[in-house]
Amino acid sequence: MNKDITAVEKIIGIKFSNQNLLRQALVHRSYLNEHRDFPLDHNERLEFLGDAVLELVVTEHLYSTYPNPEGELTNWRASLVNSQMLSVIADQLNIEPFMYLSHGESKDQNSKARQSILANAIEAIIGALYLDKDYDTAATFIHKNMIAKLPHILKYKLYMDAKSRFQEEAQEKVNITPSYRVLSESGPDHAKNFVIGVYLENQKIAEGAGTSKQEAQTQAAEQALKTKGWLEPTK
Repeated sequence: MNKDITAVEKIIGIKFSNQNLLRQALVHRSYLNEHRDFPLDHNERLEFLGDAVLELVVTEHLYSTYPNPEGELTNWRASLVNSQMLSVIADQLNIEPFMYLSHGESKDQNSKARQSILANAIEAIIGALYLDKDYDTAATFIHKNMIAKLPHILKYKLYMDAKSRFQEEAQEKVNITPSYRVLSESGPDHAKNFVIGVYLENQKIAEGAGTSKQEAQTQAAEQALKTKGWLEPTK
């Protein structure tokens, strides 16, 4: 147990009565496969608890602050609690160096796997805060790190999926509805890979790849937003 948990306490600005709760929040399942004698469990139960606390705090804030209809509030909540946002927060807090990961997971920079691990750790930290302190302490952490990003999300419409955002921006700025074309397909039927281009009239703006047409279109739209400089990235 050689990680400096005191440093993590300083990062999040809260001193724990039971430091092992915070330490456990940083333990990925893979670490225990290589360290059978490690005295703590992995963080999945804390993640389960933290996910519920996070959703409740965000929901309470949105309900009490905005008179918008349920559908809009649901989209806004999703943009605050999804794995992409939580992994961004983990990066900003520099949590990863303090995590207990297997050798393989430490080396793996696959974006989806890494994003999930970091997001789960943030939820587990929230669960640990709730158990070690109370609901209000966990809520303060959530307001500071997640809900504080809401104005930016609303300003740049980051609660919308990439395809919807690109379509809205394209129609507003150049009065053109984007179209998507399959550029290539590869692989067997059960494991197809698609490359799709997004176009404004006959001009290709960007490409995206994925294991489904929907995934490739989404990636293409995300890249197109960056290429056109129409929206700021999540931050």
